[in-house]
Amino acid sequence: MSALAKISTIVIDCGDPVRLAEFYSKVTGWEITHSDEDYASLGSGEHPGLALVRIEGYRAPGWPDDGKHAHLDFTVTDLEEAAGRILALGASRPEFQPGEDEWVVLADPEGHPFCLITGD
Repeated sequence: MSALAKISTIVIDCGDPVRLAEFYSKVTGWEITHSDEDYASLGSGEHPGLALVRIEGYRAPGWPDDGKHAHLDFTVTDLEEAAGRILALGASRPEFQPGEDEWVVLADPEGHPFCLITGD
């Protein structure tokens, strides 16, 4: 079956697109392609891009909570080493860690949870 569509951009609501774009650029190594107070985007040209959109009165998702929300997974070679470096960039490490050492849950500077998993 052929695809009807492909993902071009993953969009994340936030309070400060510039700050979050700078954070994710440092995490991924992707270039910031646009940045202003309402919208920022970054990408590598090889993967779907990431966009950050300012929402007035933005409130971070809770972790863990019963509400449904999406999160990003990042593949790393060493969980603890990568987590330490990303924490130094401004992420936080929630107390609840369901991965049993198979993955690590972090939250970006605005509270969006994301996971680090090992892989190639």
